[in-house]
Amino acid sequence: MKFCKALLILLLLSTTRLFAQNTELALAQQFSANGEEPKALEIYTRLYKQNAELYFPNYMGSLFTSKKLDEAEKTAKAMMKKHPGQVQYAISLAKVYKEQGKKDKAEDVYASILKDLPSDYNSIVNLATQFYQGENADLAIRIFIKGRTLLKNDQAFTLELISLYRFKREKAALIAEYLNFLPKNPVYIASAQNTMGAVLSEPTDYELLRTELLKRIQADPQTTVYVELLIWQFMQQKEYDQALNQALALSRRKNDDGSSIFELCQTLVSNQAYDEAIRGYEYLVAKGNKDQQMYVSSKVELINTKNLKVTAGKYTEADLLGLEKDYLDLLTEFGRSTGTVFAMQKVAKLQAFKLHKLPEAQKMLEEAIKLPNMNSSVLASCKLDLGDIYVMSDQPWEATLIYSQVEKSNVDVGTVQDAKLRNAKLAYYTGDFTWSRGQLDVLKAATTQLIANDALNLSLLIKDNIEEDSTGAALKIYARADMWIFKERPDKAILALDSIGKLYPDNELADDILMSKARIFIQKKEFAAAAPLLQTIVDKYNADLWADDAVFMLGDLYENQLADKEKAKVLYQKIITDYPGSLWINEARKRFRILRGDKLNGQS
Repeated sequence: MKFCKALLILLLLSTTRLFAQNTELALAQQFSANGEEPKALEIYTRLYKQNAELYFPNYMGSLFTSKKLDEAEKTAKAMMKKHPGQVQYAISLAKVYKEQGKKDKAEDVYASILKDLPSDYNSIVNLATQFYQGENADLAIRIFIKGRTLLKNDQAFTLELISLYRFKREKAALIAEYLNFLPKNPVYIASAQNTMGAVLSEPTDYELLRTELLKRIQADPQTTVYVELLIWQFMQQKEYDQALNQALALSRRKNDDGSSIFELCQTLVSNQAYDEAIRGYEYLVAKGNKDQQMYVSSKVELINTKNLKVTAGKYTEADLLGLEKDYLDLLTEFGRSTGTVFAMQKVAKLQAFKLHKLPEAQKMLEEAIKLPNMNSSVLASCKLDLGDIYVMSDQPWEATLIYSQVEKSNVDVGTVQDAKLRNAKLAYYTGDFTWSRGQLDVLKAATTQLIANDALNLSLLIKDNIEEDSTGAALKIYARADMWIFKERPDKAILALDSIGKLYPDNELADDILMSKARIFIQKKEFAAAAPLLQTIVDKYNADLWADDAVFMLGDLYENQLADKEKAKVLYQKIITDYPGSLWINEARKRFRILRGDKLNGQS
């Protein structure tokens, strides 16, 4: 019984002491946070004397902060003598020497630690971690490299070293580490690409990677992971032709199904490298036959890519007719069905908007919407396209009827709102401004931001001009010009726009006319002619309807067409500073950061 009482008293005393120590520790930490280090050091000194091992880190930290380096040196040496096998005290002594400027003495301590490094994986990791956490990544690297030698394993600690090299941005070492690691661990190639994409920032960095890859490919041509990484390197440097050449050679060597080439071609298309993508798809078409899915997909994408190439630049009627023939040949080869309805849509749009073969386009889409077992979303898309062709061929009643069918369908909300917007625009084209504006005012709350923005702009255009002229005479001519732009008849649109000022010199459409003409020139790929028109809106109409659109469009022209990225950067910044509520704010911010040289998340 007496023993139990004594034990209870001892436990109570220990608990009380521990509570008091914790209270003092919290108080010392608060003093440190407030910049009252002398008061903190006084408490840490008392705690250290009570339990040196437990409070050593706190005490040493306070000594460093107080610049009492001689006392810190004395303390570290005392703990080393007391615990000769525990390396954390040697690490603290080396840190003291570094703070004192005694680099040679610090290096002697590090050399001693490396000399006594145990041949044990976990011990090596733990020791390196202590150095890394102590902000000495260089020593952590040396420990891992020495550990490889001790363990006789040149693959040991690879991921740890990669992390350290990335942290220190040691590009050559990072490249070498990955190239040693990937042949036996090819599943890490995507991770390697992401890491190197974040670290390699200069053309010389990629040149270093290319040189190392070519050396290893020459020495070990059977290791395909090197070729895959070389392809990625060419893509990062926008050397698309070289990337495709390497990919084709690898595909032939492996005699694979071509799926990697197909994926590469999709990336090439997204980077507007149409010629290279076409060459890749042609390889896949030549490789397969119509019973293989890769052949069918490649044939489809080949024609789609040709379409993008033709319509993205200046083209001739011969280019368009050749493209039309490609689509019609595809439909002849595979038939007209729900599986090829996309081609029916593509060729119909080509015929209507580019070749102005309206009867042929109308017939194609009328046939498409009658196909059995059509997906409801695809059917709605075909009907919207058919409605557009009815507009182009001056059949407004047919157009509004088919748009209204989509409005009443059970497809997604975005498609229904798109149909409603097209109906509202049709009313605007034909001069029924009151009904059009009523529909547009509803669409200002559309879930799709682009639809909401288009509806808002057109509603404001109608409102502003009807208030100035209740007859809407000038606006009717402007709406007719808008319809010619929609029909891709730019010459007729220009004539209509030019007539407004002559017939109605006091009209309020000056900025609207400038914007319409700019869009016409962009549609015609005459970018240099569009720029001054947009600049006039930026300068003279900076508080009007099209101001932010003009700033962004002008920035896009300078960035992508007129080769003046500095002007583009200034214009994107103007969106950010002057038009924070603009639809373009997020895209402008992203483009500004890229032009400034920022590395965005996920950017390779």
